[in-house]
Amino acid sequence: MTSQPVAEAAPHWRTDDLYPALDSPAYQAALSDVAERVQALGALFDRLEIRKDARAADPVAAFEQATTALNDLLARLTPVRAYAQAFLTTDSRDDLAQARSSELTTLTQPLSDLMTRYNAWLGGLDQPALLNGSALARDHRYALERARHAAEHQMSPAEEALAAELRPSAASAWAKLHGNVSSLLSGEVRGERLPMTMLRNLASDPDAALRQEAYITELQVWQTAEIPLAAALNGIKGESNVLNRKRGYRSAVEATLSGNSIDAATLEAMQTAVVESFPDFRRYFSAKARRLGHADGRLPWHDLFAPVGESRASWAYPEARQFVVNSFRSYSDRLADFADRAMSEGWLDVPPRDGKRGGAFCMPWRDGESRILLNHAPNLDSVSTLAHELGHGYHNLCLQGRTPLQKATPMTLAETASIFCETVVQHAALDGTSGDERLYVLETALMGQAQVVVDIHSRFLFETAVFEAREKRDLSPTEFNRLMEQAQRDTYGEALSTLHPYMWAVKSHYYGSNFYNYPYTFGLLFGLGLYARYRQDPQGFRAQYDQLLASTGLADAATLAAGFGIDTREVQFWRSSLDVIRENIREYEQLAR
Repeated sequence: MTSQPVAEAAPHWRTDDLYPALDSPAYQAALSDVAERVQALGALFDRLEIRKDARAADPVAAFEQATTALNDLLARLTPVRAYAQAFLTTDSRDDLAQARSSELTTLTQPLSDLMTRYNAWLGGLDQPALLNGSALARDHRYALERARHAAEHQMSPAEEALAAELRPSAASAWAKLHGNVSSLLSGEVRGERLPMTMLRNLASDPDAALRQEAYITELQVWQTAEIPLAAALNGIKGESNVLNRKRGYRSAVEATLSGNSIDAATLEAMQTAVVESFPDFRRYFSAKARRLGHADGRLPWHDLFAPVGESRASWAYPEARQFVVNSFRSYSDRLADFADRAMSEGWLDVPPRDGKRGGAFCMPWRDGESRILLNHAPNLDSVSTLAHELGHGYHNLCLQGRTPLQKATPMTLAETASIFCETVVQHAALDGTSGDERLYVLETALMGQAQVVVDIHSRFLFETAVFEAREKRDLSPTEFNRLMEQAQRDTYGEALSTLHPYMWAVKSHYYGSNFYNYPYTFGLLFGLGLYARYRQDPQGFRAQYDQLLASTGLADAATLAAGFGIDTREVQFWRSSLDVIRENIREYEQLAR
């Protein structure tokens, strides 16, 4: 039925290099080891009096013992948690994976309270004296700064402990509900029942009638699940409002800034430039609409991801894999060799299938290694996604050897390597093209960039509105739909003739953490700015860039950007990155005619 089959040979990721099976003695022993280390860390914190306002007799010795033990535990936890997720995210019907994931959540629950105690204790120390007396503290200088800020926004120890204990039954449970419900949804198109991941992939099918039918079916399917998903979103945002208020934040957005290693001035500068760019993106949407035969220049939602132009290349996974490796080779052998290794050693789970989570992600597997989930379709957009997620994996490689606390990378900077790798692939795809083939490549790039600039801002506006409304009461599915449509109108303007009211149900980001949106825009525009620096000085850039990736947990975004001569608090930097996209829009308009 569909014109976008995925090759049967598309690989699933390898898991047996960590443990033989979820029910194996080896994995059970690893779970027990983590549980014992959590309890031991709690006992150590009690013995060292790691808690708010406590004064250790020897703060340096106490810090070094506590920090070493905490890093050791987090390092052991990473592969244990990733192993369970590898099964859970590829088959939500796997009862054993569900059980192991729940068991892990329960046994690590005290860790949240211990981290709160650790931050509160660090926030009360004489940090200059600690830094002067401990090399380990100097190595974790930025972790100390983050801890001090977190300590300023903590509830009482008893309240923080209660919040941590309730989380598995509150926000985490609601997020799990969304993931489980959405992964089991399916809809019938042309007599064939498809899981939601495959249904949404039809949005980029060459068949216009099929795209429209899939869009209508998708909305109908989301409507069947709107009640539990609205309950989940209400639960998550309601809990966040209470905790943010109790922790002294003036808004839900403010509560995310420090965690993303940016300040309000940086966010404001970036958002100002973003809003200024909407008329340019609307010109792109209008040009695309006319190219697809919509004489009024308005694009229906089901054509938002429609292919434009024509590609003579095959983008099935085997060809996509080789193209990405070759494109990366044009930047550096290290990046290309990494990608080849990741795909040769079974780090990727490629095809969509029933029960598998939608979208794509990369998770640390063990030090320097990752696992990457895709839902690949044979188009250039999926190739960009492959490059994007491999960029995250390369970032993990660059972080190899850092302690877990030093690896704690904010999402703003976590998107740097992924966007940079996407840009490398897009420029490689443009090389030597003309006519409809060049239009196809430009369309793929602009489609993704429009999502990260325009659609992401609609998600930011939607989430802001939800937080404000949720202060008063629960919201109905109809109200979520209305807020979503309003946010889309405020960003897309008159460029669209139809909208997607259930985008709040589609995006898992709303359920996993708060404002998991604007950091993507930061990553795109920061990545474009870095790519411009690379084009100016390729040789000098490479070593400096890898060092940046290795340091993303060691300083805030503004400090790291300054090393490349970038001021993130100035609107002009963000405008200059958007100018790169504007040039593509101008060329696209000419070719689309």
